[in-house]
Amino acid sequence: MGETIISALRRKADGLDKRIIFPEGSDERIIRAAAIAKKDKVARPILVGKENEIRAAARKLGIGLDGFEIIEPSKSKKLVKYASLYSRISRTPARTAMLIAQQPIFYSALALRNGDADGMLGGAVYSSAEFESVCMSVIGLRKGIGIPSSFFIMEIPGYAGGEGGVLLYADASVSPNPLPGCLANIAIATGQSAKELLGWKPRVAMLSFSTKGSAAHPDVEKVAEATEIAKRKAKGKGIIIDGELQADAALVLSTAQKKIKGDIGEVAGKANVLIFPDLDAGNIAYKLTQILAGAKAYGPILQGFRKPLSDLSRGATVEDIVGAITIIAVMAKRWHE
Repeated sequence: MGETIISALRRKADGLDKRIIFPEGSDERIIRAAAIAKKDKVARPILVGKENEIRAAARKLGIGLDGFEIIEPSKSKKLVKYASLYSRISRTPARTAMLIAQQPIFYSALALRNGDADGMLGGAVYSSAEFESVCMSVIGLRKGIGIPSSFFIMEIPGYAGGEGGVLLYADASVSPNPLPGCLANIAIATGQSAKELLGWKPRVAMLSFSTKGSAAHPDVEKVAEATEIAKRKAKGKGIIIDGELQADAALVLSTAQKKIKGDIGEVAGKANVLIFPDLDAGNIAYKLTQILAGAKAYGPILQGFRKPLSDLSRGATVEDIVGAITIIAVMAKRWHE
């Protein structure tokens, strides 16, 4: 059996010792995963929350906290600085900003924004809506990015396609029904993530229930329009994009050859990045792949933000969280505004 995608990333992450901040510092899964990442020197964990709760949870697990940074926001020496930062970026009165900055999720985001952490993981306790809302208001989006999005790394046992049995799925957790321009941006962002994080030559399929005009519907038109926009934006970026394609035409070469007249191009039947038309399709697909195929789903990793972020599922396991820490550490190493 070959090397798994996460073990390959772990090799890249070993010794990086990135400062990863966790706003849900007393969650037992977070403590377990952070301890594993610290042992491998992938991360220097910063656990945020009530110190007595964090230490009690660690004692229950039999985990020592030497080498961890534990921050209770209300007692932090940096609270005033962070409150001032939040007041400035949100135009909130200073007294209100002080109260908001004491909340672990806001404190953690402000620490990341201020450069006192290299990446952040949340969502094990907070909902995606809560976590992403704070990230939008405090961290903000990178230049040229209209909406945030996310991707999952899907490692599928026994699957020979994609990139050694691995696919990227987007967007499966953030944007409910992106317009064509936004869907095109998601495709470009995910292609860039595949290049920067995994070293792939991205072959991006824009998915639909139609292949190259086999069906007529406004939803098909949306994907076709998004494909054309994405192709223009991809020029010179080393990202190959095609669509609209049904999932079988994107992943099975013999099916692509039957459904597409003439040259099928470099994506059809050989895609390694799948862009779903809306959040319904993406979220359902990743969960079905995970449950029915026994796939490992690493993410969601947020895209488009100024800093490396992962919005964990509230059902995330320790293994899932260790994988996400690894990914965020590698992203932090390569990060640039």
